[in-house]
Parts: sequence; C-alpha cells; structure tokens
Amino acid sequence: MRALIIGTRGSSLAMCQAQIIQTKLEERHPARSVTLRTIKAQADKSPEVALTAMSGEGIFVKELEAALTEGTVDLAVHSLKDLPLETPQALRIAAVLERDEPRDAMVSRSGEPFDRLKAGSRIGTSSVRRRSQLLHRRRDLEMLDIRGNVDTRLRKLDEGQYDAIVIAACGLIRLGIEDRITEYLDFSTMLPEPGQGALAIEARVDDSEVLELLSSLDEPVSRACVEAERSFLRTLGGGCRVPIAAYCSCKDGELELEGAVIAADGSSQVRGSAAGPMTEPIALGERLAQQLAARGARDLLTTRP
Repeated sequence: MRALIIGTRGSSLAMCQAQIIQTKLEERHPARSVTLRTIKAQADKSPEVALTAMSGEGIFVKELEAALTEGTVDLAVHSLKDLPLETPQALRIAAVLERDEPRDAMVSRSGEPFDRLKAGSRIGTSSVRRRSQLLHRRRDLEMLDIRGNVDTRLRKLDEGQYDAIVIAACGLIRLGIEDRITEYLDFSTMLPEPGQGALAIEARVDDSEVLELLSSLDEPVSRACVEAERSFLRTLGGGCRVPIAAYCSCKDGELELEGAVIAADGSSQVRGSAAGPMTEPIALGERLAQQLAARGARDLLTTRP
C-alpha cells in the first residue's frame, strides 16, 4: 500500500495542523503509512521582514505547492486564508475541513479588553485588514508590525515590545494556549480574513488515489462558506494583503455573507451583507462584492495608511 507524505511548514502551528490531518488519515486508514515533511516557505526565510514588503501572493504556500507539483509530497496542508485565490492548474483544493473558531483574538499584557486599552497603546499586527479595522474603531491606538510564529509573537508581547497583539483565535486554540486570549473580537469590531479558521488540503489533480482518500475529510458547509468569502474577495480584486474582510455562515441550507472593505488608515469603511442558497456560494460572493463596489468600496482600496 502506498505511503503518504504530507507537506507542511515547520512552525509549531503548521505542524500541529498537519498532525490533525495525519491523525484523521491514520484513523480512517490504519494500514497506511502517513508521514510529515517540513518545507520552508518564503515568509519563513525572512521572519523579521514585514509581510507587506514581500512581493507577490502565496508567500506562505508557494514552496509547498512546488513540492506537491514535483511529487516530493503527496498532499499539502494550509491555513485556507493563506491560499492565493488562483490555484495552480496541476493542483486542487481536495478538502476543506470543518471550520474552527473564525474570530480574531486580542492578547493584552494588562488583561484589559480592546475598548478599555489606554490611548496610545501599541498593538502588534502584520495584517492590513486587522490594522484598518482596529483603527476604524479606535484612532488613538498605535499600530506596529509584528512578525514570527505564534510563540514568537507572544514572547515579543511578554517582553514589552507591544501592549497587545491581535491574532487568529484558532491558532491559539489549536496550540492549546487559548488561556492567553484576553478577548475574542466580535464581528462588529473585526470581520475575519476570508477562509480564516478553516484548514485546506491541496493535492494533485491527476492523483485520483489521494483525491479519493481526502474526499472523506471535505466538509460541504465549510467549503461553501469559504467559497463565498473568496468569491467576494476575488470580485473586488483583492488578495490576502488588502483591507477586505468577510465571514459567511449557513443555516438550513441558506448562506449569509457579511463583507467589508476598509480604508487602510481606518478612516472609513463600506460594509454589507447578502444571503443566498448553499448551492450558489460563488454567485453570492460576486453579488455582495458588486453591491459594495457600487457604494464606493474599490475607492477605499487605494487609500494609504
């Protein structure tokens, strides 16, 4: 029986996420060998360089996708929010797992929630989306870049380089350190990045054996929700480093998508929602994007911080 090699980045969170997939495959196919292979992504090679200074999309996934295309690994595990909107022709998103906590979390040194932080507090975030929404809520805070894996960011916070950091809650939960969370940020304050909280598995289009194995891990509701969010992002002409946010939920086969485009300096935002059937997520994302574009959303994407 063919052994499987899972490609993953080497950070503690990436390894944890890959191990989740490894365990699920081993439980379903106990006779099959499933191992991990770490691959260094572009973003990991320069851990102190600001993400906004790195060129192109896919800085967390290009090397993994190359290894997958070359056959060095059989499947690759990603945080779905890191995946570029266009998948290489030879690859396919073979499974989207059931989504975990989608919200962002704030970890503060003082233990104070976001609205009670002192004026001038230094907030660490590498995300333009987070920065713009935080500034939209509170212009009296100082936004500073932060790089590194989850452990590194927490260490920098504890050393006093920042008064608080904002980070995807699901990462802290998966690492078992959710007790560090000061506050889960409500969607009214912080809409997440499209796909946040979901894990995606890529495989080769021509590898029918692996595609069949991974099909049992695919969760249709989560896939539909993230497809709507990514469609919204694509239609607005955005990528993973623009101030565009979206979250889609599903109830009784009906999708409800909320989206926002925020000026990078936080001065204004255009926000709205739309609903549609679970069978038409891409059309839903396109429709909401067009509605917000008609209200001037694309003009905000040219605003400089």
